[in-house]
Amino acid sequence: MDRHELRAALTAAGVADGYYRIEGVHEPVPTPPDFLYLRRTADGAWETGAYERGTCRPIARHPGEEAACAHLWRLLT
Repeated sequence: MDRHELRAALTAAGVADGYYRIEGVHEPVPTPPDFLYLRRTADGAWETGAYERGTCRPIARHPGEEAACAHLWRLLT
């Protein structure tokens, strides 16, 4: 699953928009104070993590988008 498919699956599963951010696909406005995220790192890997109190806290690094999407799916469902 890619980021766009993940967004559609989370919406279909009823996961609230404010619980997560997917870089380039879903960026809730206004920005919630706490959420889980999926983003690409500067070196091309993918990262899942938690944004809390103004700080991004990585949970895991993934070699590809598919693995990162699967991890965020598991965290949110």
